[in-house]
Amino acid sequence: MKDDVPPPECSASPSELFRFDLHHVDQGTSARRATLNTPHGSIETPAFMPVGTQGTVKGVDISRVRETGAQMVLANTYHLALRPGEETVAALGGLHEFMGWTGPILTDSGGFQVFSLAERAKITEQGVSFRSHIDGSAIELTPERSVAIQETLGSDFAMVFDHVVALPNSAEAVAEATWRSVRWAERCRKAASRADQALLAIVQGGLDQNLRQECARALVEMDFPGYAIGGLSVGEPPEEMYRTLDSTIPELPSDRPRYLMGVGRPEDLVEAIGRGVDMFDCVMPTRNGRNALAFTDEGPLRLRNAVHERENRPLEESCPCPACQHSRGYLRHLFQAKEMLGPILTSIHNLTYYQRLVAEAREAIAADCYAAFREEKLRGWGQF
Repeated sequence: MKDDVPPPECSASPSELFRFDLHHVDQGTSARRATLNTPHGSIETPAFMPVGTQGTVKGVDISRVRETGAQMVLANTYHLALRPGEETVAALGGLHEFMGWTGPILTDSGGFQVFSLAERAKITEQGVSFRSHIDGSAIELTPERSVAIQETLGSDFAMVFDHVVALPNSAEAVAEATWRSVRWAERCRKAASRADQALLAIVQGGLDQNLRQECARALVEMDFPGYAIGGLSVGEPPEEMYRTLDSTIPELPSDRPRYLMGVGRPEDLVEAIGRGVDMFDCVMPTRNGRNALAFTDEGPLRLRNAVHERENRPLEESCPCPACQHSRGYLRHLFQAKEMLGPILTSIHNLTYYQRLVAEAREAIAADCYAAFREEKLRGWGQF
């Protein structure tokens, strides 16, 4: 947003528009059942957000996304700022109108994309200078600029701009990026001006448990309306991720939502929910769907395998999605024939599966039987 163009005014305070109502904590685990209220509706947690990086969930129209049971979707600041530009999105009615999505939207800050996609990024305390991966044009992104873009897009939840580093990395590099992220979070907080947008902090620190805890404490002192855990699911063993969650989550306030960014596999969701995480996003349902992998309670099915050629069963008998109105043999045929319907149907199935998974988790938490639910799911996936 240009400096001389103020964001839309809102007479309500953030506390009136965003409320986290914690309903129940499972007796045997730390799994939580809650409602997150936003200007565009309420979200029942635990919740999974389909990733609509460029204003679209790949291969799935917005009505179908809604039919999967999704309550909130994610879009990306970096990609939308480059194409079509946040001012164009605003001119077309803001991100909700632009996408045709009436529910809540979360926008990532662009930090991860800058460091993973941008060419020749130069990082200073001020921000990041880099060249667009699209046309090579020079761009500068700062904490203030990231917030301004997200305010122009008009998402319900915005993320602070953070310094992301690859793992594994030196302890010095991880610590430097972590504390820079804390300083940038404070700058984002000061720059934020929309009462109808909640700014969430991101805890960094690599796999250093002490650094993660120190980062969480520093961010909690700033009193954000919610906290994300970033920099995980980037190739580290799952046990390392779970160990990091075990040390980080207790540092986060119980009356705010907790969001594990970019995660992940169904087993990771189940494990993280049991540790007290409320929100997730990941490209796995659609990315794997486009590559002929379908998630089920019996583990993933690789539809290109010849064993499915004459298989008359659906992916799952109990699944209501359109893919499960067809046989596995038909779906395999679509991929073998390179018909676009195959990736579309399998993506819809995977999105539906993830929404069914978190809905079942919510029911298990309410019934104080989450530990048994976790064991049942992991056993079905061959993890026990």
